Formats: sequence, structure tokens, C-alpha cells
Amino acid sequence: MKLVEESISIDELKKMSERMFGGLVKAVVDIKKEIMVVDAAMHADQEKFLLERGSNQDDLWGINLYPGLTGEDFIEFDSMINLRPRLNNFSRDIEDKNLKKAIIKLVNYLVKK
Repeated sequence: MKLVEESISIDELKKMSERMFGGLVKAVVDIKKEIMVVDAAMHADQEKFLLERGSNQDDLWGINLYPGLTGEDFIEFDSMINLRPRLNNFSRDIEDKNLKKAIIKLVNYLVKK
């Protein structure tokens, strides 16, 4: 697991993706702290890692990164940790379009291509 507070290269993500089935890298973003954890088998482990470091669960969202792809295909919004009925998110996707845009902006800032 790696905490990304400043940046991570696309090449580093590609190396991580080689260890995962499907060429992906699981990630959890903290939208308030503007950080991200990458490279774990489960989003729940990344979520726990951030919670132990003081993150608020309502600010944590699970995504998958596909470093071999570009554009809209680079980020997939699909994680069990995103199921949050109390926040009006009733699926593994992230239903709030503004939140999705904020996550895309954060990921594009943290990942150096």
C-alpha cells in the first residue's frame, strides 16, 4: 500500500497494475485531505488505512485506476465502500456528478502522466 500525498507517476502505477488481475490499481481517495492510497488487494484495506490516520469515512471513496488506458477509461468508479445509503449513494458507483468531477480533478493532480 502506498499513500500518495504529492504525486505518483503513471509508470509506477503501471508497475503496480502488473501485479493485479485486469491491469488495474485499486485506490481510495480522501476528497477533503486531497490524498489517495493505492496498491492494495481491497478497497476496504485502503479505507481502514486512511481511517487509522484520521480521515473521515464520509470523505473516502473507492476507485480503480487503469494506467494502460486514457481519458474516461483511466478511472473506474466501482467499489463496495461506495455503498452509502445515508449519503444517498445506493450503488458501488459514485452517483453525485460533482463529487465524481472532484475525484477526477484530484486524481489528475496526483498522477503525473
